[in-house]
Amino acid sequence: MMKIAVPTRGNVVDDHFGHCEMYSVFTVSDDSKIEKTENIPSPQGCGCKSNIASVLKEMGVTVMLAGNMGGGALNVLNSQGIRVIRGCSGNVYQLVETFLKGYIIDSGIGCHQHENHEEGHQCSH
Repeated sequence: MMKIAVPTRGNVVDDHFGHCEMYSVFTVSDDSKIEKTENIPSPQGCGCKSNIASVLKEMGVTVMLAGNMGGGALNVLNSQGIRVIRGCSGNVYQLVETFLKGYIIDSGIGCHQHENHEEGHQCSH
């Protein structure tokens, strides 16, 4: 059993991790089939300063498929044992199914515009 989280707006990957509408959490069976989907409302504010990483860890999430995020958010998620794969986009259900087939890899690219937030605060790095 595995749980995968995706920052979501509507039914597509939200490219702005810290300000997404919700997190779609997929429960995946041992034979790589999606068994259940839950939507978790996103806490407001910077993703790396919210408690979302610990909430997702408590739910059993071990993988996050995301668009972009700054280094602070990446570090917070990694510290909770959540592997982040960046550079994802499109429909969240199709994305998870593609990931389960082994076709998704981390882009390795962080989102530098999130290093200095327009709101005047910075994520800790």
